[in-house]
Amino acid sequence: MAIVRRLVLDILKPHQPNVLTFSNAIADVADCAVKVVVLEVDEHTETLRVEIEGDNLDFATIEKAIADAGASLHSIDEVAVVSKGGEA
Repeated sequence: MAIVRRLVLDILKPHQPNVLTFSNAIADVADCAVKVVVLEVDEHTETLRVEIEGDNLDFATIEKAIADAGASLHSIDEVAVVSKGGEA
């Protein structure tokens, strides 16, 4: 089974929680590094590019943290995986 090392996600979230709280929530559950870029802001929402890197990312856990923050995953725009014992 492959190990996920990097994800780039397109996410739509409400203004609250703010991006710092949102990124911390993902990092806390996934034991990873999170980079968030705000691409667009409208009256009620923010469109984000979220880059997540770690040794063994669990997508289901990350997806749940996103939903728990009231956000929705629009797309997976990039992924990096390696086979067990391989290197990216």
